[in-house]
Amino acid sequence: MDNAANLRTEMKELVGAQRTLHLATRAPSGEPEASYAPFVVDEAGRFYVFTSRLSRHTRNLLEQPGVSILLIEPEADAQQIFARKRLSYHCVAEVIARDDPEWTARLNEFEARFGAIIDMLRSLDDFVLFRLVPEYGSFVKGFGQAYTIESDMIEHVSPERIKRGDTID
Repeated sequence: MDNAANLRTEMKELVGAQRTLHLATRAPSGEPEASYAPFVVDEAGRFYVFTSRLSRHTRNLLEQPGVSILLIEPEADAQQIFARKRLSYHCVAEVIARDDPEWTARLNEFEARFGAIIDMLRSLDDFVLFRLVPEYGSFVKGFGQAYTIESDMIEHVSPERIKRGDTID
């Protein structure tokens, strides 16, 4: 069985190999909505997305800050399409105000990662910077290699846990 340090390294590698993440938000009507956004991540493992108020997911996050995110191995890289490596988290979205020094620091990271487009986007008033703070999640490496993540704990999802009713994403 994999130890927690190795799993954390693998999760960090998966995150580092991605430029976008998938978002699952909830509309005010209660309907689920799926989307994606480019992101940066900080040293504490919090994700940041910079999105327009014109998009549904931004409006949803402003109204209901609970969001699920998914980072998943590209299909072309997967050894088995039914068991793609993936990391998902339930997060709470927090708005970073434009006058907060973190806003400038994170937007500089976006610019370093995504280029000059960020300089133009940061001038648009409809764009909002969100910090997505993970609360709990799951990491799936393949068949029989699923783990739940809660705080600093990573626990293998064994057949016994499944019998008890535990689930994974």
